[in-house]
Amino acid sequence: MAFVTLHVGAGTFQPVRVDTIEDHIMHSEYAEVPQEVVDAVLAAKARGNRVIAVGTTSVRSLESAAQAAKSDLIEPFFGDTQIFIYPGYQYKVIDALITNFHLPESTLIMLVSAFAGYQHTMNAYKTAVEQKYRFFSYGDAMFITYNPQAISERP
Repeated sequence: MAFVTLHVGAGTFQPVRVDTIEDHIMHSEYAEVPQEVVDAVLAAKARGNRVIAVGTTSVRSLESAAQAAKSDLIEPFFGDTQIFIYPGYQYKVIDALITNFHLPESTLIMLVSAFAGYQHTMNAYKTAVEQKYRFFSYGDAMFITYNPQAISERP
């Protein structure tokens, strides 16, 4: 287990209000992914283990560090990020994710859709509504494994 830091910006929770997803601009957030996290990720990958992110903040931190890496899968990262993960994004580090059920039209549900696939995500949300799961930050959670076919799915 390793810990990252992301100072979440208010923009994370605001709905996306543009017609074209690529036009959405994320607010900047400060992230820290220290060397010990990088070492843990690389060791897990070398052993064939999964990297499981707990929360979308962990995902954004780790993927920011992967995007900034020059020579390896992931490198230490200390700085601002405006990473916006939406369907079509190719994950570099994360193999599984634990997260809650997010607001419709939020950047967070888009991150989940990019990870699991749009249709899988919508099916999970339909079931959650039918079963009266609790949504948002203090609600129920789900464990999601990466769906590599999700990269080709766009709503």
